Formats: sequence, C-alpha cells, structure tokens
Amino acid sequence: MKYRTYLIFGAPGSGKGTQGKILGAIPRFFHCACGDVFRQLDTRTAVGQAFLEYSSRGQLVPDEVTVKLWMARLGDMVGSHTFKPDIDSLVLDGIPRSVNQAKIMKDMIEVKRVFHLSCPDRNALVTRLKKRALKENRFDDANEETIRRRLATYDEESKPVLEFYGSELVKDIDATQTPVKVLQDILGAINTGS
Repeated sequence: MKYRTYLIFGAPGSGKGTQGKILGAIPRFFHCACGDVFRQLDTRTAVGQAFLEYSSRGQLVPDEVTVKLWMARLGDMVGSHTFKPDIDSLVLDGIPRSVNQAKIMKDMIEVKRVFHLSCPDRNALVTRLKKRALKENRFDDANEETIRRRLATYDEESKPVLEFYGSELVKDIDATQTPVKVLQDILGAINTGS
C-alpha cells in the first residue's frame, strides 16, 4: 500500500516545518518531519547504528539508510495507530531530500501534491534562519557562512526533486507571505485539487 502524501518542500528557512506542524494538527493529516526522525532515533538498532557511524564522522547519511530510518519510524507510527494510512494523508517535510531518495520512495508514497515554498530572496532566508537560531537555540543556523552553504546544498541536491515530480504536481507558494496566508494557499490547493 502506498501512503497518500503531500510534500512540503523548500529551502532551509522557507517555513516547511511550520506548515507541516500546522497541517499535522488538522484531523486526517499526519506530519512526519525527517529531522524529527533523526532526533528520536534509537541508536541501539542496526539502522540507528549505521546513522551514528556516518554522522559521528561528519558525513552525510546515505540515501538508503535515511529512507530505511524514515520507513522504520513510519512503521512504528502505523503500529501504534498514531498514523492511520487508510484514512490519514501523510505530510512530509525534509524527505525526499534528493532525486535518489525520491526514486527509492516511489513505491512507498503516492504524492498528491508538492508544495514548493518559494523564496528567491536568499538574504531573506538568511535573516529568517538567524532569527530562528536565536529563538530556538539552533546554533547550526546562527553562522551566515554555514547558512549559505546549506542554501547552496539545497540548490544543488534538493531543488532537482521538483523536476522529478514535474510541474503537474508542484504548486509554487510564496514563502515570504505570513504563515497564515501560506497555509491558506496550501489548504486551498488541497481542497480544490489545483
């Protein structure tokens, strides 16, 4: 069974997590953020050990391991009846992060829509991330050089995912609007199927 899925997609600081959390609070939507999967990881499992092995060396976790971690977490959510795939729509942010991950997940998720939170003004994203770093003690977001490197990585590795899904599934939404307006645009597209 493929999970009925909506993807929240965009550069770091575009508001993916905010929108995912809000949608996940609406009945019949289940939000799963890839970052949360990593933060709640049981390092005693084989997949958890593999993650630890790469991350402790400062290396990117291979796509196969990332998807296995995500699938294990989702399996736990289905097993505990937190996520009911027969009636709930899955809302993802942070995965798939690359075209290779999207290909691996193709048989697992039925993507209904990709909401691309677009913010071409990179300086606005840098400012947002610095504010978030102070507010949420996310020190990885405080250094401008690190932020710009993350944005460049997004452009190189993640943005091609939009082409993978194609223009018929991708809905561009202006991420510089207020969070409420972004949510209205997302819900409007879900309700009308546009």
